[in-house]
Amino acid sequence: MAVLKVDSVQLAFDLRKILQDVYLECKQGEVVGLLGRNGSGKSSLLKIIFGRLTPGYKYVSIDNEFVKKGYINNKIAYLPQHNYLPRGISIKTLATKIVSEQYWDEFNNQSIYKNHAHKKPEELSGGELRQLEMLMILYSKADFILLDEPFTHVTPIQCEYFKTIIKTVSKTKGIIITDHQYQNVLDVSDRIILLTEGSTKPITNIDELAVYRYISGT
Repeated sequence: MAVLKVDSVQLAFDLRKILQDVYLECKQGEVVGLLGRNGSGKSSLLKIIFGRLTPGYKYVSIDNEFVKKGYINNKIAYLPQHNYLPRGISIKTLATKIVSEQYWDEFNNQSIYKNHAHKKPEELSGGELRQLEMLMILYSKADFILLDEPFTHVTPIQCEYFKTIIKTVSKTKGIIITDHQYQNVLDVSDRIILLTEGSTKPITNIDELAVYRYISGT
């Protein structure tokens, strides 16, 4: 199983350090939950790993081979907070370009896809589009998946369904997930990393989240 490593990331905006002591590792076959308060740099870190944001410095590798842009050769797929599918193209056409042959039958049987395959992204509601975008990313050809706020705009029932898919897909892919609904992240993650004061902290016990003041203590 391949290993994605992220190390020595340095990111600053207007001389304000956002990320400065980051180390993150994710193996195929596991889900790593990335938690942190608003403004801690979680989304920025995912964009850096994917290659959409250029920091002052980074070292990203897969099996110790440096990765400049994660999306090249379908190594890494990224679900951003905003919609990513281009307008004016049918969902079916987009899906055939993104979804892996390995997962096509499973994807093709999803009711949300069967009901809207002939439509274009602009013809869907925000919730419908979010579900399809998440499915395409999870069933994509990439070995590693980055999920930024995947549970936004989905109902609690849909949320439980997607958590099942995440756990199933993670048997062959490495997944890094972040969401403000931290309980959902805890539910699907094999390991938790907290991003605080620009640094990553491995969390071995949920009580540590209170120690770092991410959640309130009991």
